Amino acid sequence: QVQLVESGGGSVQAGESLRLSCAASGSTANIWAMDWYRQDSGKQRELVARFRIDGQIEYGDAVRGRFTISRNKARDRWYLQMNSLKPEDTYVYFCHAEGNTLDTWGQGTQVTVSA
Repeated sequence: QVQLVESGGGSVQAGESLRLSCAASGSTANIWAMDWYRQDSGKQRELVARFRIDGQIEYGDAVRGRFTISRNKARDRWYLQMNSLKPEDTYVYFCHAEGNTLDTWGQGTQVTVSA
């Protein structure tokens, strides 16, 4: 079992930056991918960024070049640095951990970007 807690959301102006953090506890050695998703009310969750333990990194088209995912070596903290934020980046952001028998979500953190 793994538990995830996000932090770092908030309200900013367009063009500003935020850094989200995800803290994992429990059986973190089983994690092979650490993700960030975002979701608008009533819509499907959208992949923002993924960091696999083999080093592969993937970004959603809407954020590529502006957002950066990173993690610590222990694989129990990962981050999303969000630069040049736009009003259309306003979502609830979720961290997500995947493993062989693992599929765990955090509770979400709101990011609001005003024009």
